[in-house]
Amino acid sequence: MADNNTVARPYAQAVFDIANEAGDLVQWSESLTVAGQLLADVALVEYLTNPEFNNEQRLKFLTGLFKQSGAKLLAGGNEKGTNFLKLLLENRRIAVMPEIAEHYETQKAKVENTVDAVVTSATELSKNQVSDIAAALKKRLGCDINVETDVDENLIGGAVIRAGDVVIDGSLRARLESLAIALIK
Repeated sequence: MADNNTVARPYAQAVFDIANEAGDLVQWSESLTVAGQLLADVALVEYLTNPEFNNEQRLKFLTGLFKQSGAKLLAGGNEKGTNFLKLLLENRRIAVMPEIAEHYETQKAKVENTVDAVVTSATELSKNQVSDIAAALKKRLGCDINVETDVDENLIGGAVIRAGDVVIDGSLRARLESLAIALIK
C-alpha cells in the first residue's frame, strides 16, 4: 500500500495549482488546514468509510461539517472545492487530507518565500529573543520566517530550532550528551 505522503502529493499539487492560478492561496490554505485537522481524527475517517453510506451522503456530511468548522472553500459553496471533495471520495483518498494540507502549505511557503520555524526552549522566550532568532534565521535561510515557540523543560537549557529541513540543536541536553559520548571514547 502506498504511503499517505506519496498519495497526497499529487492532490496537494493540483489544489495548489488551482489556488495559485485563481489567487486564492490563503483561502485554500485556511480551508485545507481545517479539513486536515478534522480528518486527522481516526474515528471520523472510520465513520466516513462505513459501507452503509454512499459518496453523495459522505459529501453532504463533509460539506456540512466543513461549513460549521470554517473551511469555506470545502463547505459546498465553491464548485472547485466540491469537485475536489468528490474526487477524494471517489478515489477513497479522504483519509489523506491531513497530508494534502501539509504538502499544500509547503508549496505555498515556497511561492511566498517563507519558512515556518519552531523554536523549542527550556523556558518561555521573550519577544526580543524570538525576534532575534527570526532575524538570524532570515539571514541564514534567505527568506521570511514565521516563528512558533514551544517549551520543553527536558531540554535543561538552550533551544532546538526546526526551520524547514534545517534543525539547529543548541540545547544543553544535546551538549551534555555529546560530552558524555566524547568522554566514553
